[in-house]
Amino acid sequence: MASIAERHKYILDTLQKEGFVKITDVAAMLKVTTATIRHDLKFLEKKKLLFRTHGSASSINPHTIDLNLTEKEKINIKEKRKIAQAAYRLVEKDDSIIVGAGSTVFAFAEQIQPSDHLTVVTASLKVSILLNELNDTNVIQLGGSIRKNSVSVIGDYTSRFFDDVTCSKLFLGVDGIDSEFGITNSNIEEAQLNKRMIDASLKTIILADSSKFGKRGFGRICNLDRVDTIITDDGIAEAMSRMIENLGIELIIA
Repeated sequence: MASIAERHKYILDTLQKEGFVKITDVAAMLKVTTATIRHDLKFLEKKKLLFRTHGSASSINPHTIDLNLTEKEKINIKEKRKIAQAAYRLVEKDDSIIVGAGSTVFAFAEQIQPSDHLTVVTASLKVSILLNELNDTNVIQLGGSIRKNSVSVIGDYTSRFFDDVTCSKLFLGVDGIDSEFGITNSNIEEAQLNKRMIDASLKTIILADSSKFGKRGFGRICNLDRVDTIITDDGIAEAMSRMIENLGIELIIA
């Protein structure tokens, strides 16, 4: 049986390598009870060496805050551009797509240069203004209350639009991707709208740089089993990559 020091070293080494640990996995590997590992995690959290969550722990604070879009656009710019380029390659001739709100999906919108007809439904005012300048692109701007932080619309009126439409693909930015809690947004109303977008789409494609993995926003959108494809950068931890692929989700590394 591993000593306390050995257990702590194993937990911290695993966190450094993979970004998170599961209590059940650590207990099985070290041949101790889950209660023992919970006690270890509690001790290490008091030392500010990790953050505990339900059934697991992460090396960084998993809870996100609702940043302004202008601030988000300054973060991980190169990674978002690569993700955007990979996402645009999934757009097909005569597609009808839904584009969410956020800095990564706006980077995606900047890549759009359709040679054939394209219909875009979006909550983002910035995306609408940008794509409205393109030929062969029909932009449907959703109505509703404007959310200042994301420069997009939200509310019941916005959501009701999806009662009567269906689109081939949804390109959605998120604030968190967690193995247990699923995909999340920092704003509950935006998360609710994202759920309706998923229901109205034949395929859900998540655009998220690697910093979003292991994070949780305030508003839960859905479980990972509702996601078809995730496009991210090569900073994703190997363990997280394996977890996504084991769930049957297509993972594209931009």
